[in-house]
Amino acid sequence: MPIRRSLIAGNWKMFGTRAEAERLLSELKTRIGRPADREVIIAPPFTVLETVSRLVAGTSIGLAAQNLHWEPQGAFTGEIAGPMLKDAGCSHVILGHSERRQYSGETDELVARKVHAAHRDGLVPIVCVGETLEQRERGETTDLISRQVRTALHGHDHTTLASLIVAYEPVWAIGTGRTATPAQAQEVHAAIRATLAELSDHATAEMVRILYGGSVKPDNVDGLMAEADIDGALVGGASLQAEAFARIVQFR
Repeated sequence: MPIRRSLIAGNWKMFGTRAEAERLLSELKTRIGRPADREVIIAPPFTVLETVSRLVAGTSIGLAAQNLHWEPQGAFTGEIAGPMLKDAGCSHVILGHSERRQYSGETDELVARKVHAAHRDGLVPIVCVGETLEQRERGETTDLISRQVRTALHGHDHTTLASLIVAYEPVWAIGTGRTATPAQAQEVHAAIRATLAELSDHATAEMVRILYGGSVKPDNVDGLMAEADIDGALVGGASLQAEAFARIVQFR
């Protein structure tokens, strides 16, 4: 079984001016140092990507964008393309986040187009999937998550599947203070890995890192990260607090 390097990703969402980014990064770099056994990525707003890229240069912190358009260029006012993100210093991009699905009407099919675009443009996609509370209570979680994964990753070969990242983010836990228990999260992560194995093979599925996202905090990260199929975290609000995010990075 391959050893999957843990990944902690901070999604700043629609927060952060340049001055705020500079203050946060200054403190964060001091607190987390250069961890050798885990990867750290932050995803700030588009407006500060270049600023953050400069601030993390020479550190162990990577840079992600929060979205992209499926075309490499064109008449798409207000959108941003993969080559622009690469030019700004990004190596990763978050796709299909539940807030994009909820507020911007993104469908599984649209997420699939963006995943293909990310690979085309040399970016590693962090593909988000997750269920609402109503869907969980109806017992639909496993089937829904499997469908989201299958649609988003349709048509990819073993190489591209092995290189991407999946993030399970139960919609009912995002920004609510509620968190899936480690056992609940592990159950879904295991189901995601089983779906990946069906799309490719067991060896490829074992290479894919699956992150948990949903009110991850310093006081619950250790329990989550102890589970076999939880390879990291996609952190929201806590990633805007240097002390809290550093403690999450330094999970035990």
